[in-house]
Amino acid sequence: MHTTVFERERPDESVIDASLAHAKKSVFWLEGLDRPEHPLLRDHVETDLAIIGGGYTGLWTAIRAKERDPKRRVVLIEAARLGWAASGRNGGFVDASLTHGRSNGETRWPDEVDRLDELGLQNLNEIEATVARYDMDVEWERTGTLEVAIEPHQVEWLRGEPVFFDRDAVRQEVNSPTYLAGAWEKETTALVNPGKLALELARVASDLGVEIYEHTRATALEGDGPVTVNTSEGTIVATQVVLATNVFPSLLKRNKLMTVPVYDYVLMTEPMTPEQKDAIGWEGRQGLADLANQFHYYRLTADDRILFGGYDAVYHYGGKVRPEYEERPESFRTLASHFFTTFPQLTGLAFTHRWAGAIDTCSQFCAFYGTAREDSIAYALGFTGLGVGATRFAADVMLDLLSGEETERTELEMVRKKPLPFPPEPAAFIGVTAMKAALDGADHNEGKRNLFLRTMDAVGLGFDS
Repeated sequence: MHTTVFERERPDESVIDASLAHAKKSVFWLEGLDRPEHPLLRDHVETDLAIIGGGYTGLWTAIRAKERDPKRRVVLIEAARLGWAASGRNGGFVDASLTHGRSNGETRWPDEVDRLDELGLQNLNEIEATVARYDMDVEWERTGTLEVAIEPHQVEWLRGEPVFFDRDAVRQEVNSPTYLAGAWEKETTALVNPGKLALELARVASDLGVEIYEHTRATALEGDGPVTVNTSEGTIVATQVVLATNVFPSLLKRNKLMTVPVYDYVLMTEPMTPEQKDAIGWEGRQGLADLANQFHYYRLTADDRILFGGYDAVYHYGGKVRPEYEERPESFRTLASHFFTTFPQLTGLAFTHRWAGAIDTCSQFCAFYGTAREDSIAYALGFTGLGVGATRFAADVMLDLLSGEETERTELEMVRKKPLPFPPEPAAFIGVTAMKAALDGADHNEGKRNLFLRTMDAVGLGFDS
């Protein structure tokens, strides 16, 4: 087995200790925002469309529903605060891919992957147009993603890309001694402030006439259309319902085993000084990601902080979503160590924030779709960490499904086909743990996937962080 660069060039423990000494457990993106209060639903409401979930999926669905039919009454409920979960905690990468990368799409839907790529880019362009049309303050930057090879075997994976950088050229873009090559995909990723995006989507939805309620938990669904949504203190009777519940327990039994929550961990630095910024370059402000199975993603903020996350995806036995899982010192220490291996010239830079969130992971790595109760309910789940952009596409898919009309979107195999469910416990924990160990083993063996990984890939139960 081979060591990785993060083991060969590990910083001193004192560097890690100092960097984390004053990092507070808080989501950077959600601090200091002007968050309008939305009321608790206490009454009986009748509506054309009820949306359960106030993250990106629910908010995009609300906006698209009103844009399609301004006269439609739309009610959205959120169990806590809008955007408080995955939609406010992610890295802010708005990716064009609907399939969690080209290779995943080629493996699963080879006959339509080219069209899926086109639809994904169209979706990203439409998000950009929406941001401009409604003058949304979301810190939008269409900078693309620079993928970097940090081990020799990864260099060949990047050759043939339209914008390929060798070792010297990639370090002219971003100066890290770990970089051996890079490829810059300039058009397929934008960066945003995730918290601002959630609140701006809510603002636009409200301006379009969507009725929004917070602190309103859906507890049960009754009927086949109209559907009664029982909530913590009220009821909604809706002609149609959209479930946008992400990683949280499904209100439909059929989806109970379709996703598992995998925790992702993130650090945010203090703002860099001009000298620190000069030491790493990064004038293109691209999003960055390395090519390991357990990969890191990182990017600059508007005030030149660095967000650094990924790598240590963690599944907890039982598949629960619990606040205590967000505090995992060993994951934050691992990220800090890898950060200073990546940028040793930034030694002394401190982390100000640390946080975590649960990703709704499914076995095909990207969203799946469906309807229930005689097509009066639609759902989209399983974005697997690449949902910032794909949630808008999902909104249109669900509205298409509820319309009863056949569209290009509803005829896609990707939309019609469901992923394999995860097994119940203890098999789920054993399987996910074994998968993570095997992926780590591949990263330590020049990327070579063992028999277990190849078997899981073949049966559609592959997994990565």
